[in-house]
Amino acid sequence: MTGAAGRVGRAVVDLARSTGHEVVAIDRPEVDATVYDEVATAIDGCDALVHLAALPGPQVAPAHEVHRNNVVASYNALHAAAELGIDRVCLASSVNALGGGFSRRPRFDYFPIDEDHPTYNEDPYSLSKWIAEAQADSIARRYERMSIASLRLHWVRADRPAGYPADDPDQDGFAIRDLWGYVLFPAVARACLLALTADFAGHEVFYIVSPRTIVDTPTEQLCRTYYPDVPLRHPLPGHTALFDSAKAARVLGWRHDGDHA
Repeated sequence: MTGAAGRVGRAVVDLARSTGHEVVAIDRPEVDATVYDEVATAIDGCDALVHLAALPGPQVAPAHEVHRNNVVASYNALHAAAELGIDRVCLASSVNALGGGFSRRPRFDYFPIDEDHPTYNEDPYSLSKWIAEAQADSIARRYERMSIASLRLHWVRADRPAGYPADDPDQDGFAIRDLWGYVLFPAVARACLLALTADFAGHEVFYIVSPRTIVDTPTEQLCRTYYPDVPLRHPLPGHTALFDSAKAARVLGWRHDGDHA
């Protein structure tokens, strides 16, 4: 597992070990995920790979470095796994692969968003996540035995946020662009392990997002206020999330335990 020392990485490592798996925990400074030979050496002999190593947003480093780090690291992980005969790979992608939180003015074609929604990304982080998914498509075409899951994660947290007041759900504008979503660490860890055993072939993308928003304002009211021109494909009662994780439930058997709209 790359990125094993990060907060998500630690959650995945703990769950994997608690369920009887032997984990090869990979992180800096021992292994630089942007150096192919270091990655290949570190994962040689593994049965599966969870790739979490990445710069986590466009603001943490210069744009060209965020892009280079994330794109090179994801390709190294995918190609090394393919060459070493590691057929099951899970990649940490992001809801921002479509653009959103880090966009100037995000564009959404419909709600709730599913895996068929097109991308309108415009920042280096979101672009790097979209490219990682394209890399997974390419690797899966060439190595037909592989099963690769890209998990589009949202704001990963230890507990549900307390919520923003109903009259101020925009958090200075960022939450509007980010569509008021989140996911808990244990739910992400379960998704990563499920992705390594689920019955599918090739590369598949999955939203891994809580089924409810972080705000007290009802979802359809948020849509009317902030996205009046975006059509709803079906009713979104209560605090239903604007990201649709039904595919993850159907294919991976995943659910975000304890959360209800």
